[in-house]
This record gives sequence, structure tokens and C-alpha cells, in this order.
Amino acid sequence: MTSFQIKELKNFMGKFLATDCFDSFLLSEASVSAQAQYSIDGHLNRDFYTKEELSDPRICPYDFITWNSVRPLCFQMIKGKKSPSRFKFVLHLMPEYVPGVLKGADPSLSAKQVRALVLTVRYDSAGLFLITGTAFDSFLPDKTLDAQWDKTVRLFLAKKGIAFLER
Repeated sequence: MTSFQIKELKNFMGKFLATDCFDSFLLSEASVSAQAQYSIDGHLNRDFYTKEELSDPRICPYDFITWNSVRPLCFQMIKGKKSPSRFKFVLHLMPEYVPGVLKGADPSLSAKQVRALVLTVRYDSAGLFLITGTAFDSFLPDKTLDAQWDKTVRLFLAKKGIAFLER
């Protein structure tokens, strides 16, 4: 787990909320403290869909909603002259991108063993931070995937022109 402090808040927020920069992620949860307290549970609401829709992988391919589908709503919660007092977004890398991250990790590790590659976006009075994390379906003593995920996030931020300090 690594913490990246974002150096240019406005640049990051513009990319995060107004572009497709983070659209390879799913939203697990979100909370925003502004003029009201907003909370989003990113789990797919299976009661909303018909049986046919749930069985169609084009309509419901994931357990969580895609970041790009909820990004406009999150932008509406945050935009304004006054910044929120805090917010937190927990993102999971879409499963189809996990094998690419695995290439630099333990070769015996399979994508099926990885529950999630997590990126938490947290803002409060201390600043804006991105925190990496990994989740597995069972205990794994090997930590090469953690290091590889951190490296992948470093490269992603650099490629997207997002300045950071590593903590």
C-alpha cells in the first residue's frame, strides 16, 4: 500500500471528474461532505434489472458500477465555488485490466485470485491523496503484486500528467 499526495488539486480534479482519465475503474463506494453528506454504494443494484438483463454481460458485466456512469453525478456533488470539506472514492480497476498489471508480479499468481486492485481517492484538510491497495480471495504471502500495483499507479499518474509526492 502506497500513498500518493497530489500536488495540483485543480488539475487532478479536472481529470478525475471531467475526463475519461479514470474510466478504467469501477466505483465501490463514495462519500462527499459538502452542503450535505452524500453517499454512494457502488454495488450493482440487482433489483433494478430484469433476469434477462442480469444474465447479459453487456448490460451487467461487473459487481460494481462503472466510474464513467457515475462520474457526472459525482461532479455535480462536488462542483461549486466552495470545496467539499472532505470526500472519498474507492475505485477498483476493471477486471479485464488486472492481467496486464500481473505481468510484473509473481508468475504463479492468476487473475482469478485477485479480488481487486484498489485506488482510494481521499481529500480532507491534509490534502488530496491516492492510496493503493490489493485484495485477494485467499491469503497470499507474496507481496510482488502490491509492489507492481504501486508501480502501475506511479506510471499511470505520470502518463496522465498528474504531479504527486510519494508518502
